[in-house]
Amino acid sequence: MKETEKIADKIKEASTVKEAANIIYKELKKLTGSKCCYVAYIDPENGDSVAITFTHVTSQCNYYESIKEARFKRPKNGKYGGLLGYSIDTGKSFFTNNPINHPAAHGTPKGHKPIKKFLSVAVKDKNRILGQIVLGDPPIDYTIEDLKISEEIGQAYAIILQKFYNGKIPLR
Repeated sequence: MKETEKIADKIKEASTVKEAANIIYKELKKLTGSKCCYVAYIDPENGDSVAITFTHVTSQCNYYESIKEARFKRPKNGKYGGLLGYSIDTGKSFFTNNPINHPAAHGTPKGHKPIKKFLSVAVKDKNRILGQIVLGDPPIDYTIEDLKISEEIGQAYAIILQKFYNGKIPLR
């Protein structure tokens, strides 16, 4: 059994979304060498993107940690925009080793540490976006293999999020 399958099995056995997110955070950082990770779900009530496990990259992260989430409100037009919102908006996972020049980039938010390499997975089922996994700043460039590994893990996370949306497991 390959490493990603073992990790996916651990994720699928999680009893909460938070537990699954913590496994993803730890294991994907290790597999890809990423310094940063962000694991989010889409709030089924309002469409907000809600990170429940994340690396501290802004001065506000301590506050987010204290309230146990970083919530990004869904804009009225339905598009999150920017590099962070790109995979949620398009449903397509991607990576860039030059984020500043990506077409969706619109600058680094105030107080946010610059990210030099960026990978984002749209976590989805057949009909909708369920969540997102974002990685950043490995010591070497991201490759298509990193994206494939991250998408495999994202498929396991999608199963957990479906259980959450169907009331079978709690958020925390």
